[in-house]
Amino acid sequence: MRELRAFALSLEPAHALLFAGPEGVGRSLLATTYAQMLNCERRPGAAPAGAAKPMPQDFAQFDPGAIPCGGCRPCRLIAEGNHPDVITVGPGDVLCKPRSSESAHAAHPLSRDIRICQVRGIIDLASRYPFEAAYRMIIVDPADRLGREAANTILKTLEEPPGHTIFALISAAPEAIIETVVSRCRRLDVRPVARQVIEDALVASGTKAEQAARAAEESRGRPGRALAFAQRPTLMNDHARLLERCARIAAGRNAERFAYAEDLAGRFRRDRESTLREFGAWEAFWEARLRDAANAGESAREECARSLAALRAVTQAQADLQAQVLARGAIELMLLSFPRVMLHVEPSTHGEYDE
Repeated sequence: MRELRAFALSLEPAHALLFAGPEGVGRSLLATTYAQMLNCERRPGAAPAGAAKPMPQDFAQFDPGAIPCGGCRPCRLIAEGNHPDVITVGPGDVLCKPRSSESAHAAHPLSRDIRICQVRGIIDLASRYPFEAAYRMIIVDPADRLGREAANTILKTLEEPPGHTIFALISAAPEAIIETVVSRCRRLDVRPVARQVIEDALVASGTKAEQAARAAEESRGRPGRALAFAQRPTLMNDHARLLERCARIAAGRNAERFAYAEDLAGRFRRDRESTLREFGAWEAFWEARLRDAANAGESAREECARSLAALRAVTQAQADLQAQVLARGAIELMLLSFPRVMLHVEPSTHGEYDE
């Protein structure tokens, strides 16, 4: 946060940021907070769109912690997602701008990629003055869904945007973004948050202590996920059910693993969000086994190595899926990399994978 404030309070704010980190750690929140810092009415030299830039003396003796104030009109509208100059672009039709020669440009609301027609819309928007903000924020989420042609098209605008436009790229797989795009951004790695910090924040926001403790533990350092768990405790039950499924699959034969891979790949094509939660469950499953093995000491060294290899396989599978490798092949490779585990009770629901 300190780094973002430094960017926001400079005479030439950082014009392109890459927020990299896993889902649920607060990447989007940081991007919108940066938009608030840039446009907060308490920011030194705050002025309407198109006004003269602040003078250096405006920043003297200013308390950086004063922004964002959270109460002025820009701060409120940005927090509510209603500010006309803070726009999020993802796969779909947002900012779609067909070429003038395209007489019949098909709509693509279900597109999995951010297409070049949307990049043309981004470039056109960036060239215009903001409606009311001092700085327009264009959030590209997830930035790793920019196709190569689209990414190459946005390069010049990303490198030299108009002074009133700021870009925030969000990605859980920054390695899937072409290097020429990454090199034009200031990268901020957003890491998981300590469990106690999340728990204390939930309690401070009014969540009951017991529920806050469980949500913080289940979130594995991801504040966004912890908040969702606190607001909808049934999601934690879903997470527990996913962990049970992971145990059954890890204990099953290859036939069960292949059947599960086919099912999960099919769901990935229909509902990426639910399958990403399942990958999160696999990470939690192997992390728990790694912790138990580490606590067991020298006698469980081999189990530590196996669990660590399984965690790496989960990470690789997610990276492969972000890079648009065939989903079923990536998932099968992950599952075949897992060691077989023993259950205390014989699983009785092999083959039942439906949500």
